Amino acid sequence: MNDNANSKLHFSLMHIDVARNATDDFNLFHDKRHWHEIQDNPFAGPIALGFQQICFIENSVKQYRKHEGEEKLIDEHRLDFSNYAINFANVVKPDERLSLEIKKSTFSVAKTKKLSNRIVLRNNAGIVLIGFKSESDSPLYLSTSELPKLPDLNKVQDRSELPSAGFFYKRKFTTNSNAKNFLTASNVEQSDYFDEINNHILFPETYCTGMISCALLERATFSQHDFKRDPMVYTSQKLSVNRRLVAALRSDQKIHLLVSPPQNTDKGMVVNRCYGLNQTLEVLFQGEIELAPLSVILGQLN
Repeated sequence: MNDNANSKLHFSLMHIDVARNATDDFNLFHDKRHWHEIQDNPFAGPIALGFQQICFIENSVKQYRKHEGEEKLIDEHRLDFSNYAINFANVVKPDERLSLEIKKSTFSVAKTKKLSNRIVLRNNAGIVLIGFKSESDSPLYLSTSELPKLPDLNKVQDRSELPSAGFFYKRKFTTNSNAKNFLTASNVEQSDYFDEINNHILFPETYCTGMISCALLERATFSQHDFKRDPMVYTSQKLSVNRRLVAALRSDQKIHLLVSPPQNTDKGMVVNRCYGLNQTLEVLFQGEIELAPLSVILGQLN
C-alpha cells in the first residue's frame, strides 16, 4: 500500500449505509438509527461491514500484484482461486483513520500452488483484522465434495430450507449498480471494474461473497432469532472464490446461496459452511464463516 491510499482510508456513515444497501445487509450493528437497540452494545454507534473492509483488501492486493508483476505468475500456474483467511480483532467505526499493510508475497508448491500475502488492517488503537490473501490452483477452504446432492435450485422457494440437504437457501441477483455502489462504499474506484463504454465488466469477488451476510441474516430470521437480545459478530472468515467464474458474471444473473445449519464450537463460537453457486449451478465460492454471540465477546473483554 502506498501512503497516499492509506491516508484516505476511512469509512464514513455514508460509506456504511451504501455498503449495507448494496448487499442487503440488515444487521443492526451497521444501522445508524437502530444500533442502540442491541442489548449491551459496546460499540456506541454503527460499525463498518466486514466484507466492506475485505473489498478494500481485495483491490489493494490486486494493485500490489500488478505493481510487482505477479499477474504473469498467476496466469502461468493457473492460480484460478482467490482465497481469504481473515480474523477480526476489532471493529471499525465511522471516520476512523485506517492503514493497510501487505507483507511481501510468498510462492509455494507444496500440495497446492499458492501465492500468498499476510495482510494487516489497523486503526489508531491497533489491529482491526489480520490474515492472508492467497491465489491458488485449487480451493484452500471447504471442499466441494462436502456439498450434498441438491434439488433444482431454480425451482426452490427463496428463503427456504432444503429438506434433504439441511441447507438454508437464499436467491440473489447480480446488478452492476449494486456492485459499483459496494466498490465505492469500500473506497475502491468503481471504473477500474466497470467501464461499459469499453466493455469492461468485472464484479469484485467480495461483492459476491458479501451476499453471505444477507443469507445468514435471512436464515436467522427464518429461525426466529432475536437480533436485539442475542446479536452475533464475525470473528473469522475462510473463503475460496473461483476467479474464472467471477470474471464471467454479468448483470441480472442468479446467485444461489447455501448456508449450513450452525455448528457450535467448544469456545462458544458458531460456524456456518457457505456456498455460492452461479446461474449454471457451478460453485462460485465456498467457505466457513465463524461468528460469536456478543455475550461471548463481552465475556472475553471482562
